[in-house]
This record gives sequence, C-alpha cells and structure tokens, in this order.
Amino acid sequence: MPSVALAVTDGMLHFELSIAHEVFDAPPAAVPGPWYDLDVCGSAAVTVGRFLLRPEHGLDRLRRADTVIVPGWADVDVDPPADLVDAVRAAHEAGARVASLCTGAFVLAAAGLLDGRRATTHWAHTEALAARHPAVEVDPDVLYVDNGSVLTSAGKAAAMDLCLHLVRLDHGSSVANAVARRLVVPPHRAGGQAQFVTTPVPAGDEHALATLLPWALERLDQPLTVEDLARRAGMSSRNLGRHFRAATGTTPLQWLLTQRIRRAQELLEKTDRGIDAIATATGMGTATTLRRHFHRTLGVPPDAYRRTFRTRPRPGPDA
Repeated sequence: MPSVALAVTDGMLHFELSIAHEVFDAPPAAVPGPWYDLDVCGSAAVTVGRFLLRPEHGLDRLRRADTVIVPGWADVDVDPPADLVDAVRAAHEAGARVASLCTGAFVLAAAGLLDGRRATTHWAHTEALAARHPAVEVDPDVLYVDNGSVLTSAGKAAAMDLCLHLVRLDHGSSVANAVARRLVVPPHRAGGQAQFVTTPVPAGDEHALATLLPWALERLDQPLTVEDLARRAGMSSRNLGRHFRAATGTTPLQWLLTQRIRRAQELLEKTDRGIDAIATATGMGTATTLRRHFHRTLGVPPDAYRRTFRTRPRPGPDA
C-alpha cells in the first residue's frame, strides 16, 4: 500500500490541507485494490486557520513515505520552520515524491528541491517566489508542474488538480475519475504540460459549446474535423476556434486528440480490446497512429500503460 504523508505545521492553509486529506484518506467504492496509507505528520499540535490539528506522527515520519504533501503556507513573508524544511529535504533524499500545494512551494524552495527546476505557486505569490529563490524557474501561467519526484501546484482549486494527477499516475485514469466523481469536481484540468493537457466540458446550458462538446464525445470513433464541429455549432471555423480557446484553453483539434487519448486510456484499463480495435473506437484509425500519439502524450506506449493500470477486481473475503 503506497504511503502518503501530510507535512503540517503552524501557519498552514486549511483548505489545501483538507483537499489532500480528502483525496488520499479514503477511496471511492469503485476503486479496486489497496488505497493509500495516509499519515498526518508534524512536530506538535498545530494551528491551521481557526482549527487545532494534532498530528499522528512526528516530522521524521516523512522519510518513510512514498509521497510527501506540503500544503499551502499562509504567510510567505515568513521563513518556514527549519525542522519542516529539513524533514522535507530528508524525505526527498530518501526517495520520496514531494508535492507542494499552493504556497507550499516556498517550503520546497527553501529545502532546495526547486533549484534548477520549473515550478509554480499561487499567481499572487509567483513574483515573491522568483525573487526569493532565483534558482527556481517560476511559471505563473500553469495549474501544476510535474518534475517527476518534485511537483508544485498553483492555488486553491489547482491543489485538487495536482492531487488527482497524483492519483492518476498511481492508479490510472478510471480511478482518478472515480475519485473526482465522489468529490464532484472536474476529473482532469490542464496542468500546463503537453502530456497532461485536457479540457473539461464547460458548465451551463447557455455556453456556446455546451451541446457541441457532449455531441463530439459521443462520436470520437468518427473522423471529425473542425469544419464538422463548426457546422454542428452553427458558426464559422474561426469563430469556433475563438470559443474553444476561451472555454478550454486549446484548439478544437487538440481538444479532440486529448479526448481520444482519454478514451483510449479508459479502454486500455477496462477492456481486453486489442490496440487496433481501440484505435478504431477512438477515431485514431490505425494502431500505429494510436501508439504514436499515446506515447507522445503520456510518455509510455499503450501496452505498457495497460500493464500498469489494468483494472483488477477487488479481492473477496476469502482471497
């Protein structure tokens, strides 16, 4: 069972802390197999906003975790506690994956984990992070950044995006979507990296794309073009492109490709269909095309993805 440790201290933001606890503490009923073993770690009882929190373990426990989560830091003008910084650094050196939520990036930067790396934080504090830690490549325009063993997110809702991204890396797209459904949040928003660019369906019946995107999702097996989408939406291709950029942050063709990749992920996880059949079902045409786009987007070939995230039934009481 993978272990997750929440590193807490006085001055943490309770919203980001609660998000991480909600995501990693208990799985939805649909999740097969073991979930995370979650620990809350701190040097003593801490005040988190108006709440008093009593950690289960000391900060030395971080070194035993597979993943360490550092929630947001309320006052970025104050240096984070040295014992927290040291514990986070030691955990990373011991092999832990370390992720910060919102201004928790200041803790990671103080530990030297962001030097020479691209990182982000709440947009209101990106200039302060860059000024205080010039060795960090601060990107203010993304929701989260994944450097492999070190991850950072922007503020508030972006913390949820990063937590779901971690679940997706560990358990696959179907499980992450199940967690998102339980929490009633979008299953996947753009992280800012090409391999994780996704686009939610805009909410509200009044939106220009509100009926178009569900229509397209039902026809991913067909060779849809921008002209097909524009004709369905009753607008010019140029006008459609403007609406797509405003609503999803990307182009119609990129949105289609992303949805095809997501559908392929689900089919690889949940079915025994061959790569050729999945290529047909997702509108990719051929297995070669699917493999090329899948590998370029996710960094692994479809067969390797299936071996990693193939859904297995939860063992019964006699297993």
